[in-house]
Amino acid sequence: MSGDVLERGLFEREPDDRIQVLDADGRVADPELEPDLEAVTLRSMYRDMRFSRRFDERMISLQRQGRLGTYSSLAGQEGSQIGSTYALAPDDMLSFQYREHGALAARGLPWEYLLYWMGHEDGNAALADIDVFPLNISIAGHLPHAVGWAWAAKLNGDERVSVTHFGDGSTSEGDFHEALNFAGVFDTPNVFFCNNNQWAISIPRERQTASATIAQKATAYGFEGVQVDGMDPLATYVVTNAARQKALESDSDRPRPTLIEAIQYRYGAHTTADDPSVYRDDDEVEQWRERDPIDRFEAYLRNEGVVDDDRIDTIETEIEDTLTTVVDRAEGVEGDPSEMFEYTYAEPTPRLEEQREYLAELRETHGDDALLEDE
Repeated sequence: MSGDVLERGLFEREPDDRIQVLDADGRVADPELEPDLEAVTLRSMYRDMRFSRRFDERMISLQRQGRLGTYSSLAGQEGSQIGSTYALAPDDMLSFQYREHGALAARGLPWEYLLYWMGHEDGNAALADIDVFPLNISIAGHLPHAVGWAWAAKLNGDERVSVTHFGDGSTSEGDFHEALNFAGVFDTPNVFFCNNNQWAISIPRERQTASATIAQKATAYGFEGVQVDGMDPLATYVVTNAARQKALESDSDRPRPTLIEAIQYRYGAHTTADDPSVYRDDDEVEQWRERDPIDRFEAYLRNEGVVDDDRIDTIETEIEDTLTTVVDRAEGVEGDPSEMFEYTYAEPTPRLEEQREYLAELRETHGDDALLEDE
């Protein structure tokens, strides 16, 4: 796939001209954009997509059993998360909201990640080892930080790109606009990846903005936006790869940043604390399932002779073994209540010290079991 094809196929299109490589049945819809990936890479992408779906199911099950905290489901968004992350260099900086577990799976998903969802801050700290910023709960709050990192990389002559995942709801936050404006003014090597899953909790896409697309918002900040089929892993790979190349072109007249709007759908609830049945119809969900990213990609891979039943069985066995190991290791960690005081301030305040001492006295007098009984 040549640079000329990328130029003609992607950045010269209108923002509402959605990029697609595979159709809904997994057939190649645009041969010019089909990436030339080795079979081992395609199988690895497929494995990570299946792992992400199974990880999602397992985490929801653990939460329902009281073994995990509130969790954000990714089902339906595997194509955008895996495809985009495979287009990156291993040391590109990845920043995400809280739903992009698949992007972490593509980076190796340290088992400690589960600790965060079990209430241990160590789960966030472990992400630094795979060049990922800590998980972000505040909506769009991570975007300015991602731009700051990218600006520093540019000033240092560091050939790395900052790729930031966020949802369509984030585009209604001031941090989104401030970050994109700064990126445009200072021409930073940023790839802004909007996972437009049609719903910001219970608010539908059409109530987020009057803009025809989210991608076109990039125009206001002086750089390019592109819309892609987020349930097509090859399309998200191609678009992200092109955006990454552009971000590193220091001598080009073309602005470095890119805003990618990946159109997809969240199958499940916003989080395990949400009930989507009160704001959307089941028929809508089923219509989107007809474009399921895993089914489409599997159909493509089978047609290309990359996977068959035996290979898929082997992949499934490996996934289950990995998940069992990850969950067992995470559940084997015992929490220390005093850790709640470690990450609040760089230097603890007098009141925080008083609270720490009070907790220590309670534990010494009554033991941890008594504290749990009081709850």
